[in-house]
Amino acid sequence: MQDGQRDVIAVLTHDHRELEELFDRFTALPVTDTRTRREVTDQVIIELVRHAVAEEQYLYPAVRRHLPDGDRIADKEIADHAAAERTMKELERIDTGDHRFDDVFGRLEREVREHIAEEEDLLFPRLRSVCDGETLVDLGAKVERAKKTAPTRPHPSTPDTPPLNRLLDPGTGLVDRARDLVARRGR
Repeated sequence: MQDGQRDVIAVLTHDHRELEELFDRFTALPVTDTRTRREVTDQVIIELVRHAVAEEQYLYPAVRRHLPDGDRIADKEIADHAAAERTMKELERIDTGDHRFDDVFGRLEREVREHIAEEEDLLFPRLRSVCDGETLVDLGAKVERAKKTAPTRPHPSTPDTPPLNRLLDPGTGLVDRARDLVARRGR
């Protein structure tokens, strides 16, 4: 690694651990603590959206470029993101006290944990085997920059592949962060 920078695999794996911790935190909460359950759910959504946007902007184009079956892999991963995004949108609309909430949250958790396992067990080792360290560190820096300007809410109808996502996501992210500030969401 260059100058203490993390490579893309380290950046995304760190995100995965943070998401798993949030899922575990949610599971440990009493059902009656609806306020904290909403706060943790909002944090899960914020982190997932930022993570997915960064992967769609930089990781999956690299997968397409470097792996022989990269198009198939990237298309599948983007489809997984789209499914999770629809589930997140559904979660945003359901009150934490609603009897459906835990089922929808559980579906999101299963989708995400399966996606994490596929990336860490299959995709990341393959990418590491074909990319040099400098390429992976460069991707890591791009992913970290993308996460800073990424949207914080699911937008299932927006483009999820370059170049349009790279053009639209920062503006959408700015609007989302302004909405979050006003709503005191994600603190």
